[in-house]
Amino acid sequence: MTDASQSPDPASAAAAPAAPAPDAGRKPWTTLPVTVTVNGRAVGPMEVPAGLMMIDFLHEYLGLTGSRLGCGQGICHACVVIHDKPDGTSETVRTCITGANYFDGKKIRTVEGHATRDADGKVTALTPVQQKFLEHFSFQCGYCTPGFVNAATVLIERLKREPVAKHQVEAAITEALNDHICRCTGYVRYYEAVRDVILSTPGLVKDVGR
Repeated sequence: MTDASQSPDPASAAAAPAAPAPDAGRKPWTTLPVTVTVNGRAVGPMEVPAGLMMIDFLHEYLGLTGSRLGCGQGICHACVVIHDKPDGTSETVRTCITGANYFDGKKIRTVEGHATRDADGKVTALTPVQQKFLEHFSFQCGYCTPGFVNAATVLIERLKREPVAKHQVEAAITEALNDHICRCTGYVRYYEAVRDVILSTPGLVKDVGR
């Protein structure tokens, strides 16, 4: 025989609040804030997963797919973007091994930000680096080209601040492009294009007329 005093009261059971789930109110993963200027446009603040690589942030959050994911290990340099430092200098940074949060508060340029565009977004003029790459047929499949464009651009900007002697041009190009891998073996034409930019741009070489 069941003891009626131990039977649950249906009314009180219905009124009792449900116990909260152990993880109620928690995010499924840790997020970090990112505010970054990309190609002159302010982005954020945005909350992104703590482990999100910058290459994925550019592709998935901003729709900028020009930076290429090649090796995923920071070796091929197809993924590099330009980081514009507060002191006016610039450098390339590998986005496949650098978290998006690293760029919080920074200014960067991707390959999409080099050419001049009109109000509708149509390209109206290429940069000297881009133009010379075309003239020299520097690339075949083009997958590695964004990395080469950014590296060459950083080199040209450095030479505007710190010109080199003519006999140092080859070494400067090698230093700038040496880490970039081209799977179509197009290195020679990349080098020739960058040399052409350097020698045809006034002020980059100290003794170009000699």
